Amino acid sequence: MRYPKGAPSSRSLLVLAYDTLASLAAWVAAYWLRFNMQLPPEYLPGLLDTVLWVVPLQTLIFWRFGLYRGIWRFASLPDLRRILIAVGVVALATPAALILFRIQAIVPRSVLLLDPLLLILIMGGSRLMYRLWKEHRLTGLLSRDRQSVLVAGAGSAADVLLRELKRSPSRWRVEGLFDDDEGKIGRRMQDIPVLGRLADLPRYARHMDVRDVILALPSAQHAVRRQWTETFTAAGLNVLTVPSLEDLMNGRVAISSLRPIQLDDLLGRDPVKLDDAGLSQCLGNAVILVTGAGGSIGSELCRQIAHFRPACLVMLEQSEYALYCMEQEFARRMPELRVVSVIGDVKDARRLDEIMSAHRPSVVFHAAAYKHVPLMEQENALQALKNNVLGTFVLARAARAAGVHKFVMVSTDKAVNPTNVMGASKRLAEMVCQVLRPRGGGPADQADSGGTRFISVRFGNVLGSSGSVIPKFQQQIESGGPVTVTHPEITRFFMSIPEAAQLVLQAGLMGEGGEIFVLDMGEPIRIADLARLMIKLAGKTEDEIEIVYSGLRPGEKLYEELLADEETTLPTPHPKLRVARARAVDETQLRAILDWIEGTAGSSDDQVRARLREWLPEYRPSEAPSGLLQIPLDGLGRRESLGDGGGYAGLGAVGHVAGGVETGH
Repeated sequence: MRYPKGAPSSRSLLVLAYDTLASLAAWVAAYWLRFNMQLPPEYLPGLLDTVLWVVPLQTLIFWRFGLYRGIWRFASLPDLRRILIAVGVVALATPAALILFRIQAIVPRSVLLLDPLLLILIMGGSRLMYRLWKEHRLTGLLSRDRQSVLVAGAGSAADVLLRELKRSPSRWRVEGLFDDDEGKIGRRMQDIPVLGRLADLPRYARHMDVRDVILALPSAQHAVRRQWTETFTAAGLNVLTVPSLEDLMNGRVAISSLRPIQLDDLLGRDPVKLDDAGLSQCLGNAVILVTGAGGSIGSELCRQIAHFRPACLVMLEQSEYALYCMEQEFARRMPELRVVSVIGDVKDARRLDEIMSAHRPSVVFHAAAYKHVPLMEQENALQALKNNVLGTFVLARAARAAGVHKFVMVSTDKAVNPTNVMGASKRLAEMVCQVLRPRGGGPADQADSGGTRFISVRFGNVLGSSGSVIPKFQQQIESGGPVTVTHPEITRFFMSIPEAAQLVLQAGLMGEGGEIFVLDMGEPIRIADLARLMIKLAGKTEDEIEIVYSGLRPGEKLYEELLADEETTLPTPHPKLRVARARAVDETQLRAILDWIEGTAGSSDDQVRARLREWLPEYRPSEAPSGLLQIPLDGLGRRESLGDGGGYAGLGAVGHVAGGVETGH
């Protein structure tokens, strides 16, 4: 057994001196106990002769086994195991040394048996008593100002939580635990009683005058956590939670990092199972480019990709501040990862060619887009087309020219039977990726298409994203209300940002080119119910915070779809991913669409909507504005090929506002 070399500290020498005294005391006590606490005079010379050999020998063994390196305040089972091993060696080495060195002394056999037992008692017991004294003293000092709290859950998470709360300067003093396991009720954990079932917690809280509860159920299903959170908040309790299993396993936080319960904890789904081996092969030691890297989805994609240790992560972003924040985050959290931060616009062909030529990415994740439905519906419709459609094409063409292996575009459920300009623009962007896909599958076809695999991924709203309805609701609740909901029956699909990013990565790995992947978004959630839940989590009632219905806005649907009517889906090996069979795309028409978008300088919103109705049969504006102009496609410029060398330069922005109720993701 080897331990790090180096000069021992003064504290280590003090511990070693203590163990030496323990060896001396144990040897003398063994003689004393052997003769019923009355040592005969004839055995005293033997005791003195042997102690001069035994104590140095045992001290040397303790030194070799590193017993002096332990911190007594944190003495635990590994320290006890090390003591047991060292004492076991002592029990064998002591009689062997007496025989080997021919010590002429009478040593009773019972002394050789008592000595190791006494060593374990003195050395192990003293360390344990010291730790108990320190923790009791620290707990006594800290508990004076601690606030009483009850814990829901009496599993391993609760056990670790209690340990950390005892040794850390926490504000909480746990009064009791609750669990639905009948075998735990009436027992104690860390000297804290398990008082009853989870349903009993509100009653005990009233009797004990406790206002706070910690939800220590990180592995429970979200539906279960939501049920108990609603039960406890209805009883007037303030609900806190321990971090999620994902954060604990990734080492992002400690289990004692308590925080208020959040919507992610209640509306999220089970963790995504990723093909880590496949993603490591695809992303590891490769150059990966992410557009919109400062946005909600783009930034999380960067974090997830970094987990697989790419050779270089290129972050493309229009917003200087958003890119700066990401650069600082990676410099702090993963300084060893090579990260390149580039400012750019996805419509700037020359800038994209420079980036592709300089870094030669093998995979591109395209998350940059304008996604806010009402903003794109009025005054900005043409910019939505330029950024989302033209930007996707310019970036895709640059990726193909640079020999990028895979191009993964983040799309939206609003591209299905779109009722707004933003959704229609994302459907056109999907069509760009469909047309650019490799045809056939043979080597000749792949060479003809540049070998780049173009993949689209659709999903709905993400919790906590910028532009989401959730921050708006929080602000309204904090200001005393009212909370504004557009319609009492409006529903949306929701998923967490990490889950969305993980499934985008998985779809990118599985895609062969031309597919539109559809994520399993679970069950739709009524926005009015979401508002009520947030009011409860804030400790308010609907009498205090009123919910007001403001009416649907232009382009807004009552419900979202993930597939168009004429589409079907095919299963994939991953349970949360399916492939949509979209209708065929007319390449000639798409070329005309791109020509019109590029060549149009100032078309009105009505003109843009008129064009979309002609281009997309499935596009049905929710409120048809008056004065729509029917502009024919005849006379539009044509290109010889969708992949010609014409440049699409522009001044648009790389959007990074992601969804909530009124946005795309």
